[in-house]
Amino acid sequence: MTGGVVIHTTAASHDEAERIAEALVSERLAACVQIAAIRSRYVWKGAVERADEQLLAIKTRAALFDAVRARIRELSSYEAPEIIALPMITADPDYLAWLTAETREP
Repeated sequence: MTGGVVIHTTAASHDEAERIAEALVSERLAACVQIAAIRSRYVWKGAVERADEQLLAIKTRAALFDAVRARIRELSSYEAPEIIALPMITADPDYLAWLTAETREP
C-alpha cells in the first residue's frame, strides 16, 4: 500500500461541501478534494429516502484518516455522515510525492 487514501463523504448542499473541502485543504488534512453533484437513494430510520447531495473525494494520507473524520463530523449537517477510506493500492510516484508534500505530518 502506498499510504494514501481517498476518503468519500457526502454533503447536503454545495455550500456545505465547499466548507468541508476548504477546511480540509487549508488545514493541510487533504491535498485535494473533488466535489460532484450526485443523487442518492438510501434507507434512513426505516424509510427509503432520496436526496440530491454532493460527493466529496478527499485525497490524503492514510495516517490522517482520524483527523479528517473528526473535522468532517464537526462540519457535516448529517447525523451519521458517510466517511469511508479507500486505500490507494498503487499510485503514480509523482502524484504520491505531491500528496505527501501537500499534507501535514500526522
